[in-house]
Amino acid sequence: MNRRRLIAHLPALAALPLLPGAAEAATRREIDAEVAIALETLRGMEHVRPLFQAAHAILVFPRIISGGFIVGGQYGEGALIRGHETEGHYRIAGASFGLLAGAQTAGIAMFFMNEASLRALMAADGWEIGTGPSVVALDHGLQANASITTLREPVYSITFGQRGLMAALALNGTKITRFRPD
Repeated sequence: MNRRRLIAHLPALAALPLLPGAAEAATRREIDAEVAIALETLRGMEHVRPLFQAAHAILVFPRIISGGFIVGGQYGEGALIRGHETEGHYRIAGASFGLLAGAQTAGIAMFFMNEASLRALMAADGWEIGTGPSVVALDHGLQANASITTLREPVYSITFGQRGLMAALALNGTKITRFRPD
């Protein structure tokens, strides 16, 4: 394999250790249980309540594993919740390249604020963040100022439960795909 091809494949190769094998994939029951716990955690966060009130659906990834050194990757499994019903299960995976080092786990909840943004997720064979509706990451400062009247973007994401030594969980270059767990 020549040098250019090797460099082009580095992000995918870096993500391989983070991807669980078929024998390690979570079951539907395990994913749903982790999503339920994550939703309870999020509901307990006072500044997230306006998002729950206004969202049409919530895509929850309770645990995303990310890590790397210069080249990194991330992987997680979750569910799309509308009302109190699970509408599907999704995987999130991505690779990154740059000045990064470390490993962490964290959860992400993506609040879909209108039907158009939700349709974009459901219609895609794999939704690459950055190619569809804009996703606004809310940090604690922005969350404190969020209200139903100020929420105007199609999708908001909240990161929660961070553990580890990486500075941030990046969504750029990340793809979300639907799957059917056992």
